[in-house]
Amino acid sequence: MNLKPFFTENLIEAGCDEAGRGCIAGPVVAAAVILPRGMDFPEFDDSKKLTEKQREKLRIKVLENAAAYGVGIVSAEEIDEINILNASFLAMHRAIDQLKIRPELLLIDGNRFNKYHDIKHQCIVGGDAKYQSIAAASILAKTTRDHIMEDLDTKYPAYNWKKNKGYPTIEHKNAVAEHGMSPYHRKTFNMSIQLKLF
Repeated sequence: MNLKPFFTENLIEAGCDEAGRGCIAGPVVAAAVILPRGMDFPEFDDSKKLTEKQREKLRIKVLENAAAYGVGIVSAEEIDEINILNASFLAMHRAIDQLKIRPELLLIDGNRFNKYHDIKHQCIVGGDAKYQSIAAASILAKTTRDHIMEDLDTKYPAYNWKKNKGYPTIEHKNAVAEHGMSPYHRKTFNMSIQLKLF
């Protein structure tokens, strides 16, 4: 089923989503995307449902066709200071800050959000599988974060971030148990990486 192009008939809408919330290493990355009225993007979907090749192809389409887009990044160190939920909201705020067009409505993937200035927002659970602008933000956030983790993998190859992207796979957790935590690991996620070696 194709995603809906817009939530309202005439407001300037920015879809917002984040990537990396469930990781034990690396930043959380959010994107905000305003799609142009009069255009339909039926191929846009929740980034988790797409292959890496599909995401990279659609990333280019988002960048080339969006009326405006922004990306916000919150580091592992900041996540440790303010917790992952607040870091996710902060990443979205930073993404919205980058928009060259001021939105009139923010479509937020999820059920919670910290208000951004005086702009109205609508939280939508599973929004990246319902609205094209949120799906576009999902694609942009996910691919941007993947690129960051692939770059970091060249500095810290022991954790195989080019494959696991910082998610807590058994291989990743065993690497932490063997090599210790890198500067890019989230220290407050320590309980997530306690396990016996396999």
